[in-house]
Amino acid sequence: MKTVLVVDDEPKIVDVVREYLEHAGFAVRTAGDGPAALERARALAPDLVVLDLGLPGLDGLDVARQLRRSSRVPVIILTARGDEVDRIIGLELGADDYLVKPFSPRELVARVRAVLRRVDERDAAGGDEPIVRGDVVVDPARRRVTVAARPVELTPTEFDLLTHLARQPGRVFTRAQLLTAIHGVAVESYERAVDAHVKNLRRKLEPDPRHPRYVLTAHGIGYRFTDDGA
Repeated sequence: MKTVLVVDDEPKIVDVVREYLEHAGFAVRTAGDGPAALERARALAPDLVVLDLGLPGLDGLDVARQLRRSSRVPVIILTARGDEVDRIIGLELGADDYLVKPFSPRELVARVRAVLRRVDERDAAGGDEPIVRGDVVVDPARRRVTVAARPVELTPTEFDLLTHLARQPGRVFTRAQLLTAIHGVAVESYERAVDAHVKNLRRKLEPDPRHPRYVLTAHGIGYRFTDDGA
């Protein structure tokens, strides 16, 4: 049974989310503030964290930042409707997905399942051969990436995005196509999330993220992986 750590300071939200996740077959643990979230994450090693941004004690963005320093646990962030900047910052810190409050508990369950399914697909991809594109090597079976033999740590969503691009170098993908590939659905309001994930990829992959060599922008359309030396 997968364990989900739900971090929110609103007891009613925690109760509803717990009910829906437990009904879906997950074990649920909770925390009501930032310091407790970090403590429980270290003690429990959950399979996924649902993280509210507006937390007492330690802001949710700071919690996400500290989680990413020591863990690749998938994170789904929750945020208030108007806080687009916080949503993008959360994704740039390595969150895998986000939901805007007020949200549908059923949608949250679906997104938890989708993120965890992508993590579990590493086993189903056991026969995949490594993808070698110049000095970038993507190993789907082991969920590993290296650049010039240097290991690169990616979140599950970043890995899936890079794999999808690298499988077809030179092909331009729209943001909607990339969302469908990594989430199974394209939602217009989430398209800007792709930009945040690409920014993260470039920061981790590129010698100079401001002048990318691997993940390139197709202006007005989307992104492509370079076909130079592929």
